[in-house]
Amino acid sequence: MKQSATVFAPASVGNVAVGFDVLGHSFQAIGDRVTARRTQEPGVRITAIHGVATELPTAPENNTAGMGVLSMVRELEVDFGIELSIEKGIPLGSGLGGSAASAVAAVVAMDALLPRPLSKIELLKFAMKGEQVASGTVHVDNIAPSLFGGLVLTVGVDDPYVKQIPVPPSVRCVLVHPHMMLATREARQLLKRSIDLSDVIWQSANLAGFLTGCFTDDLQLIRASLEDVIVEPQRKALIPGFQAVKDGAMAQGALGCSISGAGPTVFAWCEEPQAHGVRDAMVAGFAAHGLECDAWVSTLEPIGARVIDAT
Repeated sequence: MKQSATVFAPASVGNVAVGFDVLGHSFQAIGDRVTARRTQEPGVRITAIHGVATELPTAPENNTAGMGVLSMVRELEVDFGIELSIEKGIPLGSGLGGSAASAVAAVVAMDALLPRPLSKIELLKFAMKGEQVASGTVHVDNIAPSLFGGLVLTVGVDDPYVKQIPVPPSVRCVLVHPHMMLATREARQLLKRSIDLSDVIWQSANLAGFLTGCFTDDLQLIRASLEDVIVEPQRKALIPGFQAVKDGAMAQGALGCSISGAGPTVFAWCEEPQAHGVRDAMVAGFAAHGLECDAWVSTLEPIGARVIDAT
């Protein structure tokens, strides 16, 4: 029986412009690591938090990683204790699914210590309980891609159905994170509770076109469909320079550009030859508004959370 397991869970882009709360994709360049260790003392304890974000609650009930594991311990009636060590590679309030990655890494690490491994859907449900601590609501657009990997569509909450969507192999994702923080709860609270029917129809067509483009390797259909007409117009004012960043990406040939999750990180899809030009234009857009930023380029391979060490 394993005594310790360390898991890496990748960052994620929630919504992917056209699929609010149901669509997301993993991003391998950055992520969180969680180590779970067996102890004789019952219960769950968080013993250390390292990395780019250390000012996080250590009480398990108030921590996404801790709550995910605590829910497993309670429901599965585990007969041993757990110590968690968290290494944050994802900045807080970045729109990169940091709370989800911690929850996913923790439950996958805990799963590695069980005598019988759980299914990914079972792990997803436990991670959802952890993510709720941070966001205040149950949504899976960051949890599912961090756990399963790649571009992921999730239907349902109580009994979620998860489908990995193929992505044309030439496509790259560019992520640019300005050095500012934007709380998910704040970004959700400003959203209108009613939407014009014409916008619902437009967004539905964009979601259908985007998914069809992915399934059929139709980059022109992806380009025509990768546009958020509902949430982005409401949130973009929270991100200084957003329009300049988006305009720069599109001028360099991006297939589409929008807000990653709740922001302030902005993502763009493009073909591999355009990736560095798109990245540089996005960085310049933020710089023109006085914001330094970090930028990455990644493929969209279907690789999710994974055990990187176990003893």
